[in-house]
Amino acid sequence: MRSATVITLATLGSLASGYQLPAKLKSLYDQHKSGSCSKKLSGSFSGGASYCGDINGAIFLKGNNNYDNMDIDCETAFKDTVKSYGIPDLDANVHPYIVFGNEGGNPSFNPQAHGIKPLSVMAVVCNGQVHYGIWGDTNGGTSTGESSLSMGKLCFPNEHLTGNNGHDPKDVMYIAFTGADTVPGKNGANWKATNTDDFAKSIKSLGDKLVGRL
Repeated sequence: MRSATVITLATLGSLASGYQLPAKLKSLYDQHKSGSCSKKLSGSFSGGASYCGDINGAIFLKGNNNYDNMDIDCETAFKDTVKSYGIPDLDANVHPYIVFGNEGGNPSFNPQAHGIKPLSVMAVVCNGQVHYGIWGDTNGGTSTGESSLSMGKLCFPNEHLTGNNGHDPKDVMYIAFTGADTVPGKNGANWKATNTDDFAKSIKSLGDKLVGRL
């Protein structure tokens, strides 16, 4: 019984440390939260956020004296590519993905025009932690600050997020990284995972690498 308890505690400790906010990223989060974006890559969207290029090698959503909220999305945008990875589509209950980019509205923003690759690893700073996800969808309207249900549960496990119940405070920082090496590809992630933890673990090393070079 004692050994089982030790193993359980060790496992929990490993998971907790895996999502600990690195000092460099915490500094960037604190530094950019107040004020506005000085290098806007888009106009302001309906929630007040714009796409911002104030951090070299990254693009993030930035509001005025805040970041963005988190609503829940169940759509995906890169189904054809995902099929080549051996699954029919991203699963909102398994794959923590982020909605990034706005098409067809005014304003609009195309991440790919700024070096962001489909299905690349993104970082989400939320609830005092960092979690890694995949750029998996774009927004056809003027809303921003959306993710899959699995990402919502990672960030705010006690808020019972659903498609009708989001996280309203604008304290979530969504970070996309530029460059071709941001995409795990077919063999760089456990796309066939059946739970969120297993998938998140499979992209953590790449996420840590991308955050480390900010």
